[in-house]
Amino acid sequence: MPTHYRRDGDVALLEIDNPPVNALDLQVRVGLDAGLRCAADDPAVKAVVLCGARACFPAGADINEVASGAAFHSPILLELQARMETLGKPIVAAIEGAALGGGFELALTCHARIAAPEARVGLPEVKLGLIPGSGGTQRFTRLAGPAAALEAITSGAQLAATRALAIGLIDAIASDTVRAAVQWARRLAGGASLPALAREAKLAVPEPDLFAAFRAAHARAFRGQLAPWRIVDAIEAACTRPALEGFQLERQWYLECRESPQRKALMHVFHAERAARRVLPAGSQVAPLPIERVGVVGAGTMGAGIAMCFANAGIDVTLLDVSREAVALGLERIGALYDESLERGKLSGEQAEAARARIRGAVEYSALGDVDMAVEAVFEDPALKCQVFERLDRSTPPRAILASNTSTLDIDRLAARTRRPQQVVGTHFFSPAHVMKLMENVRGRASSPQTLATVMALARRLGKIAVLAGNCDGFIGNRMLQYYGAEAERLLEEGATPEQIDGVIEAFGFAMGPLAMRDLAGNDVGWAIRRNRALPADERWSPILERMAAQGRLGRKSGRGFYLYEGRKRRSDPQVLALICAVSRELGIERREIGEAEILARLLHPLINEGAKLLAEGIAARAGDIDVVYIHGYGFPAYKGGPMYWAEQEGLAKVIDTLERLAPSHGARWQPCAYLRAAAARGGWECLTR
Repeated sequence: MPTHYRRDGDVALLEIDNPPVNALDLQVRVGLDAGLRCAADDPAVKAVVLCGARACFPAGADINEVASGAAFHSPILLELQARMETLGKPIVAAIEGAALGGGFELALTCHARIAAPEARVGLPEVKLGLIPGSGGTQRFTRLAGPAAALEAITSGAQLAATRALAIGLIDAIASDTVRAAVQWARRLAGGASLPALAREAKLAVPEPDLFAAFRAAHARAFRGQLAPWRIVDAIEAACTRPALEGFQLERQWYLECRESPQRKALMHVFHAERAARRVLPAGSQVAPLPIERVGVVGAGTMGAGIAMCFANAGIDVTLLDVSREAVALGLERIGALYDESLERGKLSGEQAEAARARIRGAVEYSALGDVDMAVEAVFEDPALKCQVFERLDRSTPPRAILASNTSTLDIDRLAARTRRPQQVVGTHFFSPAHVMKLMENVRGRASSPQTLATVMALARRLGKIAVLAGNCDGFIGNRMLQYYGAEAERLLEEGATPEQIDGVIEAFGFAMGPLAMRDLAGNDVGWAIRRNRALPADERWSPILERMAAQGRLGRKSGRGFYLYEGRKRRSDPQVLALICAVSRELGIERREIGEAEILARLLHPLINEGAKLLAEGIAARAGDIDVVYIHGYGFPAYKGGPMYWAEQEGLAKVIDTLERLAPSHGARWQPCAYLRAAAARGGWECLTR
């Protein structure tokens, strides 16, 4: 039985033992129910302590049970909570590790909560398209207040024990957590009456416009989603409705979210992220190498952000560039970014100062003589990158891994410039590197299993979500993106405006449309990448991007691109539309009205076709890997599951139809590939990989 019952004098301990995270599956719930009954019936038991084996309080429900419906098999969590609250004896939670989701809802039902110093608590259901369904919004709000509940539950944030104590979610912090919880429970049992339960706690009156202001402030972030809005509704109900009604509404909205397509899509993403970690055959015994000292070559925007990633993870960094001026500018940029992180509350002053201290500048490659890994982050020029790799091979220890941050170029070409091709790999960070979650690692032809295991483990240490891609032009993300960007420009030629194209994609759920994204990355960068790509004879690039770059319309960094910029704020530029119309005239294209549905299909359906080619070639191991890349690297809305999942739900036949209409004017590469046709015929991507 995964729930152990034992006595410590007059206190019963219920220990949940269901590795790896002590999830509250049916067998655990049956054991808890039996243990609570036993404690209730034993007159020698005066109090109960709930805890988890291996210093791990339950980290939530079993999400497979949530998906299958087994979470509704009795005893459900609500039934256990009712038994706890009517037991007539104090119950204390001893929280070690992470008490999340249903696990934290269980803890909130207790009379008191004692946490270990390193413990974390939270209600992350929103990340799976759900809201807490067992009183989480109601009890959290009563203990911590509506403002704290809104911020924590709509974000799914995990709160440190110190923060949880400060806002009233826990009662004490203790290193010997279980022992402290037993003492607390015994003290409560000796009182004249039981302390108030969270559901009975008196709510502070919220600010009059709290909920309206919160909804307005988060309207863009929550756009198109169901769960965050329902969480706000549930917290508001806790403040404005009778207690029983608030609990009932929360459960009603939980069931609504559970049945929504968004919940299914986000659970797909959850599983895809975990599957993406598996890059070596099952049973492989390869251990990742320790990485404690890193060199970053290139102190520009990307190099500075990459250096911060390592420093934030406790890794010492040498930031190298060709001149002291370039290094000083890079360190100055890093300092400004840390100041910004401090202002936004992303890091404490101590954390920022410690991270800054881990970064030192250098102008000589000899400074990299003791690194475990070097990351090249210079301009996207093949000849320059080859020179860097030759120098890194001579300057770094023979054991060191050599990695390139290239977003498109051939990893094998770089590896060939070294005497250690087995230790060469791509580590494609996304801009801004210290913020973006994705790390697209790229295996070269000779990359060893240990090198791959090392960079995948390193990504997790850096707080990144990693996907391993094969080596080809653009890897997974940018190889697909060429169709997305190219088609946006074709739509401009035919009659669409930048505002219309970006508006359709942003309404779909992307944070940023393709032309705004070009401005962010830099139109000169996009044009430089394009110059290194050869197109088949039956295709062409639109001249729009080249003309934008030639006119100094580089994007945000120059204050003008497809839009005019004041800081991050963009506005329309009539001169851009004039440039586009001139291109249309030169090409003999008669501009026309283009509908939103056509724009969406023409932008997204070619991505799916190229994703299918990546699967057929083995560049991507799973359709889910492509979804993870596009969600975390390119802003595809997670609640739609990623492009490959979304296409399945929409119907792969629709994708094929769009491509067959585009191919005659766009080129043979736009024809639906055999793998896509096979997936459509057999019922989806998984049918081809089983």
